[in-house]
Order: sequence, then C-alpha cells, then structure tokens
Amino acid sequence: MIIVKLMGGLGNQMFQYAAARCLSKRHGTQLKLDVSFFEGEQSGNTKRRFELDNLCITAAKASRWEVITQRNCKFENQLENALVSLYQRVVGHTVYCEKSFNYDPQLLTLPDNVYLEGYWQSEHYFAEIKEVIRKEFSVRTPLTGRNRELAEEIRSVNAVSLHVRRGDYVLDAKTSAMHEVCDLGYYRRAEERVVQTLKHPHFFIFSDDPEWAEENLKLGGAVVYVSHNVDEAHEDLRLMSLCRHHIIANSSFSWWGAWLAPLPYKLVIAPKRWFRDPVIDTSDLIPSSWLRI
Repeated sequence: MIIVKLMGGLGNQMFQYAAARCLSKRHGTQLKLDVSFFEGEQSGNTKRRFELDNLCITAAKASRWEVITQRNCKFENQLENALVSLYQRVVGHTVYCEKSFNYDPQLLTLPDNVYLEGYWQSEHYFAEIKEVIRKEFSVRTPLTGRNRELAEEIRSVNAVSLHVRRGDYVLDAKTSAMHEVCDLGYYRRAEERVVQTLKHPHFFIFSDDPEWAEENLKLGGAVVYVSHNVDEAHEDLRLMSLCRHHIIANSSFSWWGAWLAPLPYKLVIAPKRWFRDPVIDTSDLIPSSWLRI
C-alpha cells in the first residue's frame, strides 16, 4: 500500500496524487490518501478542502489506522504502541519526505508500504503513466448550464486560457513571502507573444479574483471572463484544459489546466520567476516544450 499526504489546493493535491499513483502502479498495489490535513487546523489565509473527489480518481481515503502505522505515530498507551510496532515489523513501512523542489528520482525506486509527504511538482514523477493521469483527472460529472455553453464556445475558436492567481498570494503574509503575483507586465508580454504567434486568439480569463482581473488586464481582441464557478475549481480546470493554448500564472492550478490540454502543438507561456527566492530551482517544474518569459 502507498499512502500520500494531501495538502494545499486542488493543483497541489493533483501533483501529490500523480506522483504516488505512479509509484503504486509500479508496485501493482493500492494507493490510499491521507486527508487529515483538511480535517485539522490549517495555517494561512485560505481554508483548503479535499477536492480530488470531483475527479475520476481510483484511490480511496486512508483509514486512521493505516495512516498511524505508516507514519510511525506514537501514543501514550503502551499497548497501542506495541500493536503498531508489531504491525510494522510484519508488513514493513517507510516514511519518505520531499528533500527539495527538484525532481527526486529516488521516489520512484521506493518499496511498497511507503508514506509520502511533499509536493512532488514535476511531470517527471508521472510521465510514464501520463494517459492514466489524464483519464483520472477528468471531471466526474458532465458539463451543464453555463459551463457547457462555454465549453462549446471554447471548442469553436482559437481559445487561449489566461490565469491570474491572487488570493493568498496577496492576502496571506507567509504565502506572499514565498510567491509573488505575476505582474501586468508579464501578462502584456504574454499577450504580445500570443498575438504574434497565433491567428485570431480568443482569450478566456480565469482567476480567484475576477474583479481585479477584469479591471486591470485590459486585453485587446476577443475576451471572456469566467467568474461564475465559485467554490468549483474543478469546473474552471476543465474549461482551461479545453483551451488550445495557455498563459499560466506561477500556480500549480493553471499548470494543470495547461498540462491536461492534450494538443501536442499547444503554446504554453509560463513565468520565468515562480518564487520570490531566485535560488529555488524550478527547471524540473516547467515542461521543456513550454515557453518561459
């Protein structure tokens, strides 16, 4: 059994799931999800919730006992500790934590019965099962209402998704200290590259702060602001993945919106700077076919 700790928003949960799913598939074993992060106290401005259940994932939630035995938790009760210790000796267990932001090939060589804790933000962790991941990250429910109308419009034009991430990047001091918001200069440069490269681009704007995006972006040409999917991030993700081309923010959410789009010739523009700290190496995060500006 492989257990992975889930934390953060939908995009982060998808990275964590995808890496663990690849390891579980290598071993032909079950994947279980530790969702205790969402059930306890969370630091930061944005309260996160488990969101993968909106997608066609195949893993189930881990029980408290499964998490305890894999994480090597300790109790005051000696009998409980003895039972956990006996189980671990019989079954075996490994706790493996992310060492750095770079791709760690050792993860895919780990044995069965492992507990994973980290973010694992690189397609290298799951490239060998990318079609499995695309299938499992499709939305469970059919398109309806306004989303169905938008999907039809997206399919009928040369659609370019553009994502503006603000939220806790602006409101939470700890998050803001790590992530800076992509500025208007980045989006203007990205728009210029799109206009120079593509014929008749039609922009679809997604943001956790749609009012700010509409007031400040000032894009030329055809533009649609998508702002109705409040608390339904998976619906925005699906619409983004239907677009042919993408301008992403320094956000795991829009990373997945672009990655899930299956077209091999897509133009994906990503920011050169992902974190405030320039020392953090993000070369394993952005696929080589994407353009960083």
